[in-house]
Amino acid sequence: MHISIVGTGYVGLVTGACFAEFGVNVTCMDNDAGRIEKLEKGEVPFYEPGITELVAKGVKAGRLSFTTDIAKAVDKALVIFIAVGTPPRGDGSADLSHVEAVGKGIARHMTGYKVIVTKSTVPVGTGEKLREVIKASQTVPHRFDIVSNPEFLREGSAIEDFMRPNRVVIGADSEQAIAIMKDLYRPLYLIETPFVVTDIPTAELIKYASNAFLATKISFINEIANLCELVGANVQHVAKGMGLDNRIGSKFLHAGPGFGGSCFPKDLAALIQTGERYGHPMQIAMATSRVNEAQRKRMVVKIREAVGGLEGKTLGLLGLSFKPNTNDLREAPSLAIGKELVAEGATIRAYDPEALAEACRILPQLQPCRDAYHAAEGADALILMTEWNLFRNLDFDRLKVVMRRPLLLDLRNVYEPDKVAAAGFIHVSVGRQPCYPEQSV
Repeated sequence: MHISIVGTGYVGLVTGACFAEFGVNVTCMDNDAGRIEKLEKGEVPFYEPGITELVAKGVKAGRLSFTTDIAKAVDKALVIFIAVGTPPRGDGSADLSHVEAVGKGIARHMTGYKVIVTKSTVPVGTGEKLREVIKASQTVPHRFDIVSNPEFLREGSAIEDFMRPNRVVIGADSEQAIAIMKDLYRPLYLIETPFVVTDIPTAELIKYASNAFLATKISFINEIANLCELVGANVQHVAKGMGLDNRIGSKFLHAGPGFGGSCFPKDLAALIQTGERYGHPMQIAMATSRVNEAQRKRMVVKIREAVGGLEGKTLGLLGLSFKPNTNDLREAPSLAIGKELVAEGATIRAYDPEALAEACRILPQLQPCRDAYHAAEGADALILMTEWNLFRNLDFDRLKVVMRRPLLLDLRNVYEPDKVAAAGFIHVSVGRQPCYPEQSV
């Protein structure tokens, strides 16, 4: 089978490279000529563990190719995946202009039956809207089917998520399209991956409902963490006690500075806007979003109180991407919090193994550093913002020598407070009590 992926961003490229690994012939199309030129040279425009090697393997095997020609992508493929951006508009609704433009391009170049699949996260009703756009744009009528096949890829583990998903969702109203999609995903039957086959609106809503629920778990545990600080409880123990209940589960119960990334904030906003459009306020989703914004502000207060005012203070900031193992800075808590710290007069020395250059472009006031210890030089506090593995075993003796004050603001609860205090540091975290060196004796 030959398929095409329109859009070579995060979702599109991972999807294309993984299908090529399944033995499918894949053409990845993008109208960004510079991006395509780089991909043909093996240069991947974002950081994701394993993707560069997988792309090179697919190209070498002759199963993965790149083009800027939509006609070529449409002509070769039986299945065409749309994996372009759906950024939020001012009112929170998803901007579908890129999806519709791809639909028009497909329509103009169709020469026979096609299965057209929305891989991008799109609101309920997009499938039908896309069907209308394609019908209206065809120069010669050709039969086609629309499918919703939402992605559930986590940045930092996207390849594993594609190769070993916990479910595949297929929304369609055509038995032929369903059979073709099942055939495309046939390798996953060997590992007994569950398939959810449903109608298009349901498949579209599954993605939003899933992300909204996960975001809600994060906001909920952050609210509990803030209460823990007031009553003297330990949020990690609370989360463990909750998570051992199989009805709740332990995932996404990690207190911190709030969620970010390309999915949760955008998808929450789109779900809220969809509810408004249908006269059904999504009250839990709205509360989840409000709590997340408040959590970032609370982190600024926590930092300000710990260092005794921000004016004239130097802060070392470890981690800038919204999560480890990615260079994605979209809606990253580090940038929102860093902007507030700078506005209050703090100097920020920052380090991230993958996102540093882009973060400094977005927030030029950041002082880029070569590693964690360079960032800590002369600092009144060290802030652990993103839990990259290389920050999990810091040399506190070395840090103490270069820092102005031995203070660790552990916003991801990476370290045990008593161990940090035993190294002579004040340890301030989220949802746990501060720990001081004398407390460790």
